[in-house]
Amino acid sequence: MAQNKPGIPKGTRDFSPVEMAKRNYIFNTIRSVYNLYGFKQIETPAMENLSTLMGKYGEEGDKLLFKILNSGDFVHGMTGEEFTNTSTQRLAATFCEKGLRYDLTVPFARFVVQHREELNLPFKRYQIQPVWRADRPQKGRYREFYQCDADVVGSDSLLNEVELMQIIDSVFQKFGIRVCIKINNRKILSGMAEYIGRPDKLTDITVAIDKLDKIGLDNVKTELAENGLSQEEITKLEPVFAIHGDNDSKLAAIKNLLCDNETGQKGAEELEFVLNALNKLPIANEIDFDLTLARGLNYYTGCIFEVKALDVQIGSITGGGRYDNLTGIFGMPGLSGVGISFGADRIYDVLNQLDLYPAAIASTAQLLFINFGATEAAHCLQLASRTRQAGIRTEIYPDSVKMKKQMSYASESNIPFVALVGENEIQNHTISLKNMQTGEQKSVSLEEAIAIINQ
Repeated sequence: MAQNKPGIPKGTRDFSPVEMAKRNYIFNTIRSVYNLYGFKQIETPAMENLSTLMGKYGEEGDKLLFKILNSGDFVHGMTGEEFTNTSTQRLAATFCEKGLRYDLTVPFARFVVQHREELNLPFKRYQIQPVWRADRPQKGRYREFYQCDADVVGSDSLLNEVELMQIIDSVFQKFGIRVCIKINNRKILSGMAEYIGRPDKLTDITVAIDKLDKIGLDNVKTELAENGLSQEEITKLEPVFAIHGDNDSKLAAIKNLLCDNETGQKGAEELEFVLNALNKLPIANEIDFDLTLARGLNYYTGCIFEVKALDVQIGSITGGGRYDNLTGIFGMPGLSGVGISFGADRIYDVLNQLDLYPAAIASTAQLLFINFGATEAAHCLQLASRTRQAGIRTEIYPDSVKMKKQMSYASESNIPFVALVGENEIQNHTISLKNMQTGEQKSVSLEEAIAIINQ
């Protein structure tokens, strides 16, 4: 009986050595910028207690949590009738105490509360790990993907927001990706909800507004109506969508519209501080005050950010914002935080489409020693030890097979140099070094070979 070919779950991917070289380029680039700004790396477990995760991402986010069945007999004590007549949600609550992390921010908040006595505030951390969401897989959207987060907790200063925007700009400059960095403030959105007399509908309003680019104004208005807003309230909200112009013009317009609203004015002032500071810095990418930017997660309370690639059609590739109240959920009120998250998988797709990786990124070894037999291989082991000490990535072909097969291996592996060391080379303390690109081959000392390869 023929067996089915093995596969992987939808929304997940395998990565070849070449692909991993590209991904490590992304991680290392982001990590290098985080280090420049004094951020320190941590890691948290792949799974968290569901009590940590549930209720932190809104109703839609809770539905996308991957839940883990309890070990052992998780249905013990439940009758067949109870099992049949209990809702899926209640069954999950009964059978599952843990879940895969949805993002890195909530686990970080848990980390801060749990390790508070060990931390020196303000605490600047970065974290590069996978997260999981039970979403519908599509282009640019995966069920397992990496996030590269940086957060500052224990400081209310808006200088943190300014630095995070600088980090975003620096990272995409290094990648060579042209982006638009969108910014808004949740206090402005709260002020808008208060302005139309429906502060109780803030979540519904922000979730709907956040979809404006995807579903259009008419569908947003329909969704607002379905969520209980009257036609009069929706009409009162419409002038917000008509505000256009440069950042200064839009700021002036929203200040005028929300002139009698303290919350909205506070948000505008915070945003103005950040934009004014950025105007005096060498920022290469466009900064756009986008009134429709809402960032659907419930925990944001101040400035919010989102990054769009300008030359590729894809969703947000970076996002973040201020979350004054997050640690309060875990018993530590009043600890302010702000952070960003780079979507490494989407950045990977953008770099692939634009072919922006460095030319040598897919190289593995730089030098391959051909295997002519046991005596020669033993000598090559000593030579390879010295080339590795010189920082040259070196392989020895493990088997004494035909030369053609070994040279094909070097060619297919994109190894730029091959060393041939036979009986004569051993006696003369030389190697025959072949350049795989030019075909040139010459007899040199090991020191000369190292110099040639390092050039």
